[in-house]
Amino acid sequence: MTKLGQVASIRMGYPFRSRLEHDAAGTIAVVQMKDIDDTSLLHLEDTVRVNMPDFNEHHLIRQGDLVFRSRGRTNSVALISEDVGPAVLAAPMLLIRPVDVLPAYLLWYINLPAIQAALAAQAEGTAVRMISKAALEQLVIEVPPLETQRRIVEIGQLADLETKITTELMDRRKALIDRILMRKAQDAH
Repeated sequence: MTKLGQVASIRMGYPFRSRLEHDAAGTIAVVQMKDIDDTSLLHLEDTVRVNMPDFNEHHLIRQGDLVFRSRGRTNSVALISEDVGPAVLAAPMLLIRPVDVLPAYLLWYINLPAIQAALAAQAEGTAVRMISKAALEQLVIEVPPLETQRRIVEIGQLADLETKITTELMDRRKALIDRILMRKAQDAH
């Protein structure tokens, strides 16, 4: 039985003391919960930029890190899949830095519905539910050999692509049928 805290370091995002004010000339991007969409994709094009003269290098996020939404209706993770330049993660989000496991595997695993349900059961609070760092560290995960992790990630990505293509095909078919039926309705006059 492996716990997430055994195969990844987990830490709280940077605790900004005041409201973030965007500075177009800012040297550091700040990743916030609003930068992760409902499909757990990270969007960095509209991040707030700031200057942080007193920050420490260990606060920087890097490619391969996972960002975890510790609050809100979903507690999914997003993967930093490319070099994002100087950027920090804002609290209350948690940074997961995999050590002995593939980042893409952890992304797939933590976002599984069963794991999300297990995390939701660990949430604390009434108005705003939150997953603590300690609860995340104690999350029991399956860690197969690296080659198996790679295959799981590949198959999972193919399944996601299939779902996307199937949905797009269904949408296009519906639009085509609607156009044909509209033409029929207009020709009936």
